[in-house]
Amino acid sequence: MKSAASILVLLSLLTLGACAPEIGSERWCKQMAEKPKGDWTANEALAYAEHCVLD
Repeated sequence: MKSAASILVLLSLLTLGACAPEIGSERWCKQMAEKPKGDWTANEALAYAEHCVLD
């Protein structure tokens, strides 16, 4: 039973991870625009500038 629960948790994590928008996509740019700028990482800020502002 323990292994069945482990498999269920793993599948749930994989499914949730697949829902994240691709960096640079229109959906990702919109999501980042709504996110408070203070919560952005340096990598997110660079990617936003490259893909959403300069593109």
